[in-house]
Amino acid sequence: MDTGPSAARELRVVIAEDDALLREGLALLLRAESLDVVATAGTPDGALDAIDAHKPDIAIFDVRMPPTHTDEGIRAAVEARRRRPDLAVLVLSAYVEQSFATELLTGGVGGLGYLLKERVGRVEEFLDALHRVASGGTAIDPEVVAQLFTRSRQDTRLERLSPRERDVLALMAEGLGNSAIAGRLVVTDGAVHKHIRSIFAKLDLSPADQVDRRVAAVLRYLEDARRRA
Repeated sequence: MDTGPSAARELRVVIAEDDALLREGLALLLRAESLDVVATAGTPDGALDAIDAHKPDIAIFDVRMPPTHTDEGIRAAVEARRRRPDLAVLVLSAYVEQSFATELLTGGVGGLGYLLKERVGRVEEFLDALHRVASGGTAIDPEVVAQLFTRSRQDTRLERLSPRERDVLALMAEGLGNSAIAGRLVVTDGAVHKHIRSIFAKLDLSPADQVDRRVAAVLRYLEDARRRA
C-alpha cells in the first residue's frame, strides 16, 4: 500500500467519537497499524483540547456528537482547522450528509477527508484514505461524490465536461491518483492525463493560478453543491 510521505514516521492521531465502542475499536485498529493514537475524546470540546495539547498530524471526527448530535463534530473539525490550518482532518459519518460534507471540504484545499463509517470495516481502503489525507490529499467517499454530482448537475461549468471527464473528476474527488484512475476506468495513464487537462481548461483553472488545480477542480463542484444544498 502506498501510504505517502507522511507515513515515513509514526502518525500522531486524535480520535473524536462519542460511541465508546467505535472509539476504542478504531484506536485499537490504528495502534495495530503502528499509528500513534495520542488521545481519544467523546465530546467536541474534549477533542479540541486534545488537539491543542498533543498537536497531532491528523484528527478523526464523528459528524454527530454531543450535546445535540447534529453537527457538533463538523463544527469542531472546522474550528480545529481554523486553529491549526496544517492539521489533516478525516470526518466519519453514518450517512451522506451533504451540507455537512461541503461545509468542511470547501473550507480548505488539502488534508481533508469525508468517509462513511462503513468504510472503516474495509481496513485497507480506510487506512489508504487516512494516510492520503495525512499526506495533504483528499479522500471523499464515493457515495458522497455521487450525490454531490447529482446536486451539481445544473452548474454550467460542470455541464461543459464530457461523461468520461465527469468520471475522472469523480475519482479525483475520491482522492485517486492518475494511475489508479486509469486502472479503475481501464484506460491508459496518458488518456487520464489528457482528460484532466481538459477538465482544468473547462473549469477555467489556469496553470498560472497559485493553487493545486487538482484539488481546486474537486472543490469547485463541492462549493456549487453546498450553495444548492
